[in-house]
Amino acid sequence: MWSKFLRNFRAPRYCDMPDTNLPTANCEEAITKLRNFGYAFDDTGVLRKIDPATGEPGNDQFSYNVSNDATENEKHYQKLADQIPEIVYALLEKEGLRRTYIPFGQPPEQSSFIYSLPAKLSKSKKLLVLIHGSGQVKAGQWARSLIINNSLDHGTQLPYVRQARKLGYDVLITNTNDLKRFFDGKDNPIKGVETPTQHTKYVWKNIVIPSNPESVAIVAHSYGGFLTMDLAEQFVDFFKEKVFAIALTDAVMGTIQSNKEYISEVACDWVTSKTPLGTAVLTTKGSIRKISAGHTKHEWTSYSAIDSIFKYIENKYEKRSNKK
Repeated sequence: MWSKFLRNFRAPRYCDMPDTNLPTANCEEAITKLRNFGYAFDDTGVLRKIDPATGEPGNDQFSYNVSNDATENEKHYQKLADQIPEIVYALLEKEGLRRTYIPFGQPPEQSSFIYSLPAKLSKSKKLLVLIHGSGQVKAGQWARSLIINNSLDHGTQLPYVRQARKLGYDVLITNTNDLKRFFDGKDNPIKGVETPTQHTKYVWKNIVIPSNPESVAIVAHSYGGFLTMDLAEQFVDFFKEKVFAIALTDAVMGTIQSNKEYISEVACDWVTSKTPLGTAVLTTKGSIRKISAGHTKHEWTSYSAIDSIFKYIENKYEKRSNKK
C-alpha cells in the first residue's frame, strides 16, 4: 500500500488556498531523493534498501553506517531524514487532511501551515489536537528515528488520525518546528509564527477558538507538553469550558503555575517506565498524574501508549457528556 501510493502520489487540490504545485513537487522530489539514497518504503511502511535487481524495496532495512567516518554517517542520515517531512505530508493528505497556511494573508511559499480534517473546522462535536515535540520533526511526526528505523506507523501521527476518525473526532495537527522559509537569498523567520509558542498561540487564537468546537482533546509529546501548558495559561476560560482531556507522552513542561486543580483533573502523562502500560508511576504532590507508557525509551511513548491514551480520552468524554 505505502510504496504503491508514494510512487503514484498526486496532491489533491486544496480548499481555501491559492492554486499551487508546491506540495506535489516537493513530495515527488523527496521520494526521488530517497530512492537516490537507495531507499524506499515497502508496502508495510518500513524503509528498505532498494533491491538493484527489481528496483523495488528489498529485505534490508536502513543502515546508519555507510562509512568509517562518523561525521559522514551523520551527514548521510540527516540528508535522508530531510526527505521524511514531505512524504509524511503526502500521507496526511491521502487520509483527507488539508493544509491551512499561517499566518493568514501571506503567500504559501513564505508561510507555515497546519493540517486539519475537515479542511475548515466549524463547530466540531469532538476535536482532537496533536502537538509534536521539539527538534526536526514536522507536522504528522512523533519521531523521525522510528520512521526511519521501524516504520511509518511507529513514528508518525497517522495511527492517531485514523483512530480519531473512527471515534468521530475532527483533527487538527500543529507544525510547531516549521519556523523559517528561504526567500530573498536567505532563511527568514515566518513572522507571527517564528517560535513554537507563537505558532501554537496563533493556531489557537485564529483557528481553534473561532471554529467554536463543542469539546477538545489534546495529545502532546515531549516539548509539546510545555506548549500545551502555555496554551492553558493563555486561554484559561476556553480550556476550562472546552478542553476535557490532555494526554501527554513523556512530556517536558516544568511546574504548573496556575489552574492546578483543573489541569490535574483533565491531564495525564504517559512516561517511560519498565512497568506495564497503564501502571501508575510515583507522582509528586501537585504535579500531573503519571502512568507507564509501556516502554523505556522516550521516542516510543506516543506509539506504545496509543490504546491507553484513546481509552483515557473516551472515558473523559463520557464523563463530560454525562454531566450535561
